Amino acid sequence: MSEPTPQKPEEQKPEDVVSLNKAEGSQINPDGARWTNAFREIASGSALLSVLAVVLAILIGGVLIAFTDPGVQEAAGYFFARPGDLFTAIGSAVGGAYLALFQGSVYDFRRDDFLSGIKPLTQTLVFATPLIAAGLGVAIAFRVGLFNIGGRGQIIVGAAFAGYASFAWDLPIVIHVTVAVIMGIIGGALWGAIAGLLKARTGAHEVIVTIMLNYVAYYLISFLLRTDLLKNPGSNNPKTPPAAENAILQPIFGDGFKLHWGFILVVAATVLAWWLIDRSSLGFKFRAVGLNPHAARVAGVKVERIYVYVMLIAGGYAGLAASTEVLGTTTSGFTSGVDAGIGFDAITVALLGRSTPWGTFAAGILFGAFKAGGFTMQASQSIPIDIVLVVQSLIVLFIAAPPLVRAVFRLPQPGARAKKVLS
Repeated sequence: MSEPTPQKPEEQKPEDVVSLNKAEGSQINPDGARWTNAFREIASGSALLSVLAVVLAILIGGVLIAFTDPGVQEAAGYFFARPGDLFTAIGSAVGGAYLALFQGSVYDFRRDDFLSGIKPLTQTLVFATPLIAAGLGVAIAFRVGLFNIGGRGQIIVGAAFAGYASFAWDLPIVIHVTVAVIMGIIGGALWGAIAGLLKARTGAHEVIVTIMLNYVAYYLISFLLRTDLLKNPGSNNPKTPPAAENAILQPIFGDGFKLHWGFILVVAATVLAWWLIDRSSLGFKFRAVGLNPHAARVAGVKVERIYVYVMLIAGGYAGLAASTEVLGTTTSGFTSGVDAGIGFDAITVALLGRSTPWGTFAAGILFGAFKAGGFTMQASQSIPIDIVLVVQSLIVLFIAAPPLVRAVFRLPQPGARAKKVLS
């Protein structure tokens, strides 16, 4: 009887890699496997936990709004005389704050026509565009088990590439904006690939490498902004010249709206990320390495090469975020602070989206709404913008602690029902 044909590495399924986890991962570096499992639980939990984390953060944010409101504090002084005034003041403060958040980020009922009413929604999408692109880069790296916190440096370098192409080259309108966007993607990809290459060749931890590369990128571009390469010739400030008209991502709905075609590019990039992770052979290898790099290596996957590929792609997505910023939002020129916190906010977006492309897309829109509506809350209700930042921070806290969310909402632990049935 002939021996059965051995299974080829390309034919193995993710379940095969999971089954090798117990045989390989538990024996090779058990401490590292423990941290990997904890990280995977945070990054790939259920969508319900993400929604509940947002709800819980908003509830606590409402409590903070009530405590800091002067009207509530005044009503609390005579609570025993007229207790109803305190509850009325709390409802007015919290309700007014979140109504302002809605009107500043989704729809403003005070406007006369529908187009004016949805202008806040378009502003939300403007803020969400770079967050989604950079968040996708972080999410893809998460799927391979890499903690890419180098979005800031990748965005800064991508902005330098896209910005230089936008003001230094003279090209036809469609070609110019296309080349400028591609240059931004290339700049971010090259900067991200440095971290992947160091991880693959030397085993250097990607967190340390990307943190250092953030500083290198910031000070490098700060220096170049004081030279003739990037500095605006007619200005003493370290700022680039404005982008040429042919290189600008034009507004989708006309001059009255700031939403530009960069958002359409991000939608296409989300579809591409979904196909890459869930439908391509390269995405299969990404997921296999993310489940257990030792088992993936046994299955024939070149893990070191995957590290380089994924950081190249992650940096490219951060470069796309940079392109949408310097070619669509800040077309008058940029400084070394062009990142504006997007690189670190992208980590939160990827965590809230559970490292999935469409989850990251939805999370980016949510955080874009926080940014757009936060200014309205501050202007109309005199609520500090820090309250919105506290809500965002609480979302991260609850996402990083799934057992806490389950305990608050009395959700069963994963696999608890199956264990009960087996017992």
